[in-house]
Amino acid sequence: MSTLPLSGITVVACEQAVAAPLATRHLADLGARVIKIERPGVGDFARVYDRTVKGMSSHFVWLNRSKESLTVDLKDERGRDIVARLIAGADVFVQNFAPGAADRLGLGSMELTTRHPTLVYCSISGYGTSGPYRDHKAYDLLIQAETGVLSITGTPEQPSKAGIPVADIAAGMYAFSGILAALVERGRTGTGRVVDISLFDALTEWMGFPMYWTAYSGTPPARRGAEHPGIAPYGPIPVADGEIVLAIQHDREWRALAEQVLGRPELGTDPRFATNTDRVANRAALHAVIDEALGTMPGEEVSRRLTAARIANGRRNEVEGLLEHPQLALRDRWRTVESPVGELNALLPPITMPGVTPRMDPVPDIGAHTDDILAALGYDADGIATLRREEVI
Repeated sequence: MSTLPLSGITVVACEQAVAAPLATRHLADLGARVIKIERPGVGDFARVYDRTVKGMSSHFVWLNRSKESLTVDLKDERGRDIVARLIAGADVFVQNFAPGAADRLGLGSMELTTRHPTLVYCSISGYGTSGPYRDHKAYDLLIQAETGVLSITGTPEQPSKAGIPVADIAAGMYAFSGILAALVERGRTGTGRVVDISLFDALTEWMGFPMYWTAYSGTPPARRGAEHPGIAPYGPIPVADGEIVLAIQHDREWRALAEQVLGRPELGTDPRFATNTDRVANRAALHAVIDEALGTMPGEEVSRRLTAARIANGRRNEVEGLLEHPQLALRDRWRTVESPVGELNALLPPITMPGVTPRMDPVPDIGAHTDDILAALGYDADGIATLRREEVI
């Protein structure tokens, strides 16, 4: 295996749930050593979100491969000493404690970066480290509600949450990129930096186009289900054996659709449909003519015509369809990873670098690496046994 980009980087992570573990898993994929601090006997509470992966949690399996699990009671001074010794040799510290908890445990940003000037310190919180919402509990659904994602997602009759934890994913990815930026800067200056990420700020950034739309039009974009609120046609259309999703980006593509796919070139310049603004204003009539032309046609034929006309299109897959997607299979994107319940299928990470093979190491059991990590810190067998007997680890 070639040397990975983050080989030699050590990350200590007091993490749980989704956002922080996602950020550190991406660091581990690229070669960083990630030491995951978990509570003795319980671990990251995402371990028990569900039991669908041969008895393990789908969330935990997704987010925690290639990490080392160390169980430590941070309420015990000896446990805090273990973590302090690890941080002293680390490049990055990541935490997503409840507000104020890091400072109470002696793991606050000011204390650690003063003690370790080269440390990159990443804090992930719900609403940030200041402001009136600082101490509010924050979970993905609550952040989707507060940022307005629910208000623009769903059908005209019913708002809906996104089907994946978008607030957590957004925060995790900004944490990942923020840590990388801080490491690059440290390479120039020799000094670490505090990276402060909140779920609220991350998802607010993702609400960019609806915010500009609302601020300058006076009305929010309408909920349109799987359709686009401001572009038409853009979304699913019924065919004889399911649905095809198409995306018209400009008027030239609409004219190509009318002529080459619908077989009705006159619709390309029809005053009701000639421009995108016209098509959005006459959406019902637009879909009526599309449905009439394509609704009884097999999806394969519709897709062939759309592709020949150079119009973007795809099939609306269920999750099972994604698992069997030929684009994944034919590009060899699947691997297996070890876990406490045996081999599991896992996708290669999306960052692809020619000549670089990402780590796909096991999903750890709770505390699987505790003894080895403590031994490397200088604890002898008797000392480790005492810490375990007294439930410090």
